[in-house]
Amino acid sequence: MIRKFLIALCASLLMLIGFGHFAADAKRKADAVPPARPALWVLADKDTTIYLFGTIHLLPKGLAWRTPKLDAAIAKSDSLVLEVAGLENREHTAAVMMKAAITRGLPPLVDRVPADKRPKLEQLAKDAGVPLGYLDIFEDWAAAITLAVGSLKDLGLDPDEGAEEQLRRTFTSAKKPIAGLETAEQQFGYFDNLSAPAQKTLLISTIDESGDAKVEFDKMLKAWSAGDEKKMALSFDDELKLSPELFEVLLKKRNANWTQWIDDRMDKPGTIFIGVGAGHLAGPDSVQRMLKARGFKVKRVQ
Repeated sequence: MIRKFLIALCASLLMLIGFGHFAADAKRKADAVPPARPALWVLADKDTTIYLFGTIHLLPKGLAWRTPKLDAAIAKSDSLVLEVAGLENREHTAAVMMKAAITRGLPPLVDRVPADKRPKLEQLAKDAGVPLGYLDIFEDWAAAITLAVGSLKDLGLDPDEGAEEQLRRTFTSAKKPIAGLETAEQQFGYFDNLSAPAQKTLLISTIDESGDAKVEFDKMLKAWSAGDEKKMALSFDDELKLSPELFEVLLKKRNANWTQWIDDRMDKPGTIFIGVGAGHLAGPDSVQRMLKARGFKVKRVQ
């Protein structure tokens, strides 16, 4: 499911688009949900320790996921590293996205999809609360993401409750520095530089999968809450088979970049906590597997 892939891997896109759609509707509670125990890994040498934590960017309000082991790792860490830092500057992030997303003179979005997909596209836009004409100036990738995230607007999720945002607040309160593995420009650029066929795959798949967003999200949340790496990996493996380019650009290439960053960072003393989308830490091309291929010992501690 490409929609689930987008939801799980695109931190900056969710934080930007999500605020507009979800903030006023964040009524879903986690009262009936058992406490989560998401996965946590560590790699260390004599003077450097790096924690790796897989996140979900939107969570129901009140979900308990800060376990004693997580809190201990956070307390020991000198700094926080996220996929993208500075997303709280929403005006800047919005400007970056719009610069990448908009191309004047594009055909209307409805004319960019096969005729048999148009009724579903119109219904998806309606359900997402996005006027279809608004998307006409968006490139296919941006329209797909807007529709995918918009489809969650009635689930009562709040980006302020997302794991990254909670981590950011914790480290900010402790006056510890926060950095990013990518800039907003880089992350949007990955999508903007996709080939036309790959962008079309994103759009068409998002339309085809416009079913029960609650069921999809709850499955993903359940796997994350249980720390079930295998279920997360199987989910993304199935989705990414739709397009080798999407797999290479959005997952494997970024994981390789982050692996190099971690490799370099291991040469400096200190303890850091890295939080990235859980999909990057699952499966045969995960960051952990790439680190192990370089000779690092990565241990799961939760």
